[in-house]
Amino acid sequence: STLFTLTATAADEPAAAGKAARILFVTQSKGFRHGSVNRKDGQLSPSERVMTELGIQSNLFRVDCTQDVEQDFTKEKLQNYDIVMFYTTGDLPIKQADRDYFFNEWLKQKGHGFIGVHSAADTYHNYEPYWDMIGGTFNGHPWGAGSTVTITVHDAKHPAAKPWGDEFVIQDEIYRFKNWQPEKVRVLMSLNMAKTQLKHPYHVPILWVKNYGDGKVMHMSLGHREDVWTNETYQKSLLGGIRWILGQEAGDATPNPELSAAQEKKAKADTEAAQ
Repeated sequence: STLFTLTATAADEPAAAGKAARILFVTQSKGFRHGSVNRKDGQLSPSERVMTELGIQSNLFRVDCTQDVEQDFTKEKLQNYDIVMFYTTGDLPIKQADRDYFFNEWLKQKGHGFIGVHSAADTYHNYEPYWDMIGGTFNGHPWGAGSTVTITVHDAKHPAAKPWGDEFVIQDEIYRFKNWQPEKVRVLMSLNMAKTQLKHPYHVPILWVKNYGDGKVMHMSLGHREDVWTNETYQKSLLGGIRWILGQEAGDATPNPELSAAQEKKAKADTEAAQ
């Protein structure tokens, strides 16, 4: 198998490790390959290293990293995991039967979790079960990786959003979305169009959560740049999302389509005002 696991030495391994959750972190690219998932000289990529170390430091989970879904994303292997995390692009070569099992049983019925990071939304563009699960599809990135943007936090009570405060400034690439389903998701953070130099007349969600049957889904749009992965607040945000999925911290996933509609209206007004 091509699973890549970094395990602490036995002395570092806490007694509770047996109870640690298991995460399968898929970093395979069938489209653009981000630097954050690029393995050099057989070493873990920057995002894989961060997730692995975060699991050990928090003593909350252990991570297996794969760039070979044919081998590692199967009905049989999924039994080993509580959460699947994607930082992927394109049409991954997961067998149809394994895909069906993942959506219909593993996630929906068994109450596991899915976390999409950045280009997880740039994956399976034309495969409706996927974008219906994740909440939206990549539709370009008007704000390139060098953009400095302001992000507004809408629900600071949710453990995934709490570390960011009410508003923050960050440098990263920002996606816009199509197949966006505000009636199915709870938006926790959005791009603040009024405070961002390049303005467009539409809502740009940044972090959202949703229930998917008995499963829980979170999508974090930030994460293009390697320095975002080493940002402590970003790590705390992912950790909060993992705790929420595992049921260790409460967070509301009630859809808030009215927020999306209000953000859209505001973005249009902000864009017009700037012209």
